[in-house]
Amino acid sequence: MDQDSRYYELLETLTREMVSPEQIRVEAVYGVLRELCKILRVSKAVTAFYTGLAQERKGEGEVFTAYDSGAETDKALIIRSDLDSTMAGRCMVYHAKGDAPWTEEETARIDTIQRMMLYFVSKNRMKAMLFRATLYDDAGYSNIRKFTYTVDQIGNEQGLSEFCVARIDLKHFSLINQELGRDLSNKVMREYVRQLEEVAGEGGIVSRLGGDNFVMLFRKKNQDQVIRLFEGAPIGIGDTDEGRVMLSAHAGVLVIPDDYYYHEFGDLMDRIINAYNAAKSGSRGDIVFSNDRMLEQKEHAMRIKQIFPVALQNEEILIFYQPKISVSTNTIVGAEALSRWYHNGKLVMPMEFIPVLEQSMDICKLDFYVLDHVCRDIRRWLDEGKPAVRISVNFSRRHLIDLDLLDRILSIVDSHRVPHHFIEIELTETTTDVEFKDLKRIVTGLQEAGIYTSVDDFGIGYSSLNMLREIPWNILKVDKNFLPLSEQAAQNRQNIMFHHVVNMAKEIGLTCVAEGVETREQVDILRKNGCEIAQGFYYDKALPVREFEKRLVRNSYPEEK
Repeated sequence: MDQDSRYYELLETLTREMVSPEQIRVEAVYGVLRELCKILRVSKAVTAFYTGLAQERKGEGEVFTAYDSGAETDKALIIRSDLDSTMAGRCMVYHAKGDAPWTEEETARIDTIQRMMLYFVSKNRMKAMLFRATLYDDAGYSNIRKFTYTVDQIGNEQGLSEFCVARIDLKHFSLINQELGRDLSNKVMREYVRQLEEVAGEGGIVSRLGGDNFVMLFRKKNQDQVIRLFEGAPIGIGDTDEGRVMLSAHAGVLVIPDDYYYHEFGDLMDRIINAYNAAKSGSRGDIVFSNDRMLEQKEHAMRIKQIFPVALQNEEILIFYQPKISVSTNTIVGAEALSRWYHNGKLVMPMEFIPVLEQSMDICKLDFYVLDHVCRDIRRWLDEGKPAVRISVNFSRRHLIDLDLLDRILSIVDSHRVPHHFIEIELTETTTDVEFKDLKRIVTGLQEAGIYTSVDDFGIGYSSLNMLREIPWNILKVDKNFLPLSEQAAQNRQNIMFHHVVNMAKEIGLTCVAEGVETREQVDILRKNGCEIAQGFYYDKALPVREFEKRLVRNSYPEEK
């Protein structure tokens, strides 16, 4: 076969390989190019790809050498192509020193091959960039699409019985970010993730969901190593000897059962979400393993969310009142409104639905519902000439994002013509600066409107003293875990702390309420320490409204019980 025929045969093959709709065979393309270079007397052929003009000027692009005979060169034909405003390609073909000059026909053919080569490189580079943009985030971490693709591939091809899956977030990483700055904290995160990837095992992957949240697939045989990293790993700061930080994670972990049949990625996430939420809240430790019970809890939560709007509409949720008692007079001076849900003739206990509602804004709907019904009851007591006391209503921290919260509370209270001093809003402690500012704004507004406010669960949060200093509360509710069980060992830490908390509250003008009072000895402790009000089973449990009204009419409790 003469060279012309061979040239056109190779050109046809090259075209076919470059435009193949199937997987492009790169080695086959380069094989054809090498033969064409020999026919066209090309000593060396190089293609470069640049992502920006600055990179091109520095010669820092990606370089592909299709052919190099090793001969000394003395001339080059260069074609440059701008692929778009941020990318450019350059194809350089070299002539061997001492060879006869290229003919006009050879030059034209070389030009054709150069343009084809630019097309080939740019096409594949664009595919690679698109692949990376689709499966990786801006910081270079694989994303949820990449994770799903990997899990699908392994699950469908060989099954996942040899794997575990985990959802994690890095503990206190916002503090590390504040302390070290973005650049160093990003290096710390990347090193921690690198260590996770290292112990994930064959087929394992760590992907970023966003921020400091990740999902991980890892081999069961490497479980101990992975858990140790979740528990904490010392990570060096920067490239020099600048110290180390301990990085750990909240993690929900599913050890995939041996008989597990994989059918979709979402099922794995459904199985792990409750474990992750438990780890995040710290209610069961920082690392929580998923089990069938957790799956049942998730299904239960879904049922609660589904029927809750109907429960509000049908007023299935009833308001119970737990009395607050003056320890000096043994009389009712207030009460806390609590929810009890009766559905299809059965009582749904608060712990079965309150934590579920707290996962979404549904808890806010419940709070407004309770406030409305409390105002109805107070208005009825006043209209009927019955005794009335101040009633406290719990409001979730989720309300803090509502800029109209104060207006909404006042609208409900005023619609029932309830004097403001009969209403008390209980709010729990907060742990972030943003929440703190919103809390201060809301409490200040309620105070100015004449509505009482109390800080709930004092003693178990993180910013208690600052909250007392900065926010104008009326009432301090001391959590039951803070209340001493007995007067024995009066100098023990819990008794000393309780004594000083009560005295501090009184000195700054707060009324002190102790929750969870269950024994006569605890009542004596309150009296001795000057805590004015008790709430707990020693006096009464939460009562249906009619029972509570009877207590109000009687309004006295025996000295001895």
